[in-house]
Amino acid sequence: MAPHIIHCVRLDREAEGLNYAPWPGELGQRIYHDISLQAWNEWLVQQTTLINEYRLNPLDPQARQFIAAEMEKFLFGGEDVRPDAYSEPRRDSEEGTD
Repeated sequence: MAPHIIHCVRLDREAEGLNYAPWPGELGQRIYHDISLQAWNEWLVQQTTLINEYRLNPLDPQARQFIAAEMEKFLFGGEDVRPDAYSEPRRDSEEGTD
């Protein structure tokens, strides 16, 4: 089966699309038609950060609403939203360079 090629609005280029809508409803359809597999994988990393930093329960309806809003901003709004107290993890090579 040939890959599903779309114009990814996040990456602003042609790329391999997803095989299915990864979210229910209209947002899921927008993601399927306009977001590449690469951009979706970037979102999954961001989503994990948000869940961990905010200690979200993905089964909670309010948490799902928050995740959906952040997903839409990240994928379609060009925003990399980080939690308020978030700082990038230090790499071993950066330690001791202060």
